[in-house]
Amino acid sequence: MDSTPTFSRFDDAYKTRTAPWVIGEPQPAIVGVERAGLIRGAVLDAGCGTGEHTILLTRLGYDVLGVDAAPTAIEQARDNAAAKGVDAHFEVADAMKLGDEPRYDTIVDSALFHIFDDTDRARYVAGLHAVCRPGAVVHVLALSDKGRGFGPEVSEAVVRDAFGDGWTLEALNETTYRGVVQEPHVEAIGLPAGTVVDEPAWLARIRRL
Repeated sequence: MDSTPTFSRFDDAYKTRTAPWVIGEPQPAIVGVERAGLIRGAVLDAGCGTGEHTILLTRLGYDVLGVDAAPTAIEQARDNAAAKGVDAHFEVADAMKLGDEPRYDTIVDSALFHIFDDTDRARYVAGLHAVCRPGAVVHVLALSDKGRGFGPEVSEAVVRDAFGDGWTLEALNETTYRGVVQEPHVEAIGLPAGTVVDEPAWLARIRRL
């Protein structure tokens, strides 16, 4: 990214119901992470959006908190959880200002990492390190630069370079990220608005040392 988008831009997308990443269900790649038994302990859903992953994991019995800097996202997440009868927990919080108390064993990042520019990405990763307990695992699902311009994209090198000292990259696999084509993406994607697409993505598993 040339520059990190403003929080208000994301909040506006939730207000207008035009967020291309809101698909009304968890990302298949994140569902696969859970089914593989790779989530444990206290869980943070960073950049939780409308709460699909927090709701899923809460329903399955995990101790999970969903945070997002967009107040409208958190409002909608709470409404979604209530509609599903799930007692999920959400807070409005800046993912680059999570504090310095190591309290999480697992962090799920679905399409947050890839929005940051170089400077903010380093701050974000440092913040994750601060709130992870030793041995904690971060799962990052990010749009790949092999995609068609559906959103911000990152290369394999960017993922690898971001998690250096203090981390071990245990896995970095190609997968897909599901989204809904919106008007700004029609030309790049070549499909009409409203089409559900599965775009190339990276799925990384990183352990805090």
